Amino acid sequence: MKQVTSLVAVALLIAGCSAPGSSAKTSRSANASSSSLPSSSPSPTASGPASPVPLTAVFALLTTTTSADKYTVSIVGIDGKVVASTQASSPIAVTCADAAAAVMPYPVSTSNDRAYYMDAQGVVRFLTVQGDTGRATTVPIGGGRRSTFAVSPDDQRIAVVVSDFTSAGVSLRLYVEDLNGGTNHVDIFSSSGPTGLWPIGWHGANLVVAKVPACASGGGPFCCGPSELHVVDPATAERRFTVGNATCVITGTPSPAGAVCEDTKASQDVVLDWTGASSRTFPVPGPMAAYLSPDGRFVALVSGTGTSVTGTNKTLQMQACGWIDSNHLIAGSDSQVQTRVGDLTTGKVVPVAVEGACAGRLPGGL
Repeated sequence: MKQVTSLVAVALLIAGCSAPGSSAKTSRSANASSSSLPSSSPSPTASGPASPVPLTAVFALLTTTTSADKYTVSIVGIDGKVVASTQASSPIAVTCADAAAAVMPYPVSTSNDRAYYMDAQGVVRFLTVQGDTGRATTVPIGGGRRSTFAVSPDDQRIAVVVSDFTSAGVSLRLYVEDLNGGTNHVDIFSSSGPTGLWPIGWHGANLVVAKVPACASGGGPFCCGPSELHVVDPATAERRFTVGNATCVITGTPSPAGAVCEDTKASQDVVLDWTGASSRTFPVPGPMAAYLSPDGRFVALVSGTGTSVTGTNKTLQMQACGWIDSNHLIAGSDSQVQTRVGDLTTGKVVPVAVEGACAGRLPGGL
């Protein structure tokens, strides 16, 4: 069913990499198109990334799959216009010793003003809403190794999980360091077994990591995505809060307001804040993706017929994969469906001229 598939498609990808490179550069993306943007642009620099330009609007990040030689990341406004787009070489797919597929997120992250994306050599670059691109850092990759990352909202720090996949699962380590130069490096956690971790964002000064299965050989609801979220100290990995658990599994990407989990009977959803506390519950007719709006007022419920929004009488004729702001939803595309942006206030849905799945929003803090 389409709604079951969307649970797995929320930021999921089975992918991999090879070896890192170096040097810094800023350039203009050739694929950027017009929209309402700040007039200033970063200048090229020889020693490191240019200073970020504060955003005056909100945007969604889309990415295509990494199954082809290159993948595309695009930044889209609430009006459906593509403001910036670029391509990178696709990381090579990794497996659990060919016994199963390694469960991986898209190789991207967002800060409050930039999108970040990784190439096949482990080079992490940035894309701005003005269309500028540049090199930010490198992360370890190669063979059965893959790194996933989350850049802090202020573009100062990066959290990286380095995962080495085997037939038994994954051996991983989590480190945090300065984005520019890799200084102030701290290794804060390591583990081995059937469970992996994804760094998915930052909530205030805390890091948020998702608990996920390391490997997957099948499908179905909740098979391949985050089951719970851990809010941790980025200096020590001490867990401060747990959002979701084995009896109420996370069922959509989180927002600054928290996340939604669904019970194992797929009969009830629970809205959780970033302390893991429940604020409200509501019944659902079966497994479906659920997305909490950035301000926490609404939950978008995605079924095979469209997206309904709790607390309103609105149903948008699109299968949303996330919020841009608390009034606009975005739906990703596949071979049969075009990317679209829906306006909750008017009910209007507009097409978007790029393909891709939801991969984040700008500003990017949780």
